[in-house]
Amino acid sequence: MRALICRELGSIDSLEVADIPSPPMGTGQVRVGVKAAGVNFPDILMAEGKYQVKPPLPFTPGLEVAGVVLETAPGVSHIAPGDRVIGFARRGGGYAEECVLPAGIVTPIPDSLDFVTAAAFPVAYGTAHFALAYRGALKAGETLLVLGATGGVGIAAIEIGKLLGARVIAAASSDEKLAVAKAHGADAGVNYATESLRDRVKALTDDKGVDVVFDPVGGDAFEQSVRCIGWEGRILVIGFASGAIPKVATNMILVKNFSTVGVVFGEHSWRYPDDTRARLTAILPEIAKGALGPRVWKASPLAEAIPALRAIQNRQVIGKMVLTL
Repeated sequence: MRALICRELGSIDSLEVADIPSPPMGTGQVRVGVKAAGVNFPDILMAEGKYQVKPPLPFTPGLEVAGVVLETAPGVSHIAPGDRVIGFARRGGGYAEECVLPAGIVTPIPDSLDFVTAAAFPVAYGTAHFALAYRGALKAGETLLVLGATGGVGIAAIEIGKLLGARVIAAASSDEKLAVAKAHGADAGVNYATESLRDRVKALTDDKGVDVVFDPVGGDAFEQSVRCIGWEGRILVIGFASGAIPKVATNMILVKNFSTVGVVFGEHSWRYPDDTRARLTAILPEIAKGALGPRVWKASPLAEAIPALRAIQNRQVIGKMVLTL
């Protein structure tokens, strides 16, 4: 089968497409014929050796797939060969014609959902729903601030926030990006390239601050969000796309009685796959209703994986990149 291979850590430029044997399938697993694979920032970190999950070399990157079940291990009952599915590949393997996954994490999709759109769903919407509904306990009527609002997970957070009944403030680095955020449901926006995130958010909330911050960015954006979080608010730490890992002033935690909450969707899903499958199954129908709409910026063939990853790395992508196989 064809697959993207990482033979040495350090740079995405060393990745190459090659023919390799199909992966073996073990107890409780499912073999999926991959039709499309979502591209995510952690794929870059994994190739650089900077991600918390470090597969043994050589390995195939790719955290999320959409395709057709080819084979199931004995005892797997919720899916069968021929089913159209999405899956989350915590330890990589998605950038290949076949991917073997734990059965619990493989979720059926409706026939109306195309594979490219489906491949943009598991990581972004799974992370956003896990973060906001479970870790952040976002309630209807609360105000949510989404940092990095036009990345794949940022757009998902806007839409999930609205689905949960929140008022959503989107933060992005340009007016063009804010227009996209508002098209996906954001009630207000902050261009943090031209205005103070803290001051603008405080103005939009009558100086009360927000109830929940969804932060996949880190760095200075996190530090500013500490200044505009409200009383007993929750800052959800999703990742560090800025490259800078911030430090929180504990006196501010004390004064505002707020919580800083870690969100590790991948590890939680690996530990509790049935929970993740139930969450994804519950929100998938919202695509048909129009409440959720994964935004695919571009779909490229596997041979163009390095340019696709480079676009993510250079923050050119608004929404999601997808590779097709």
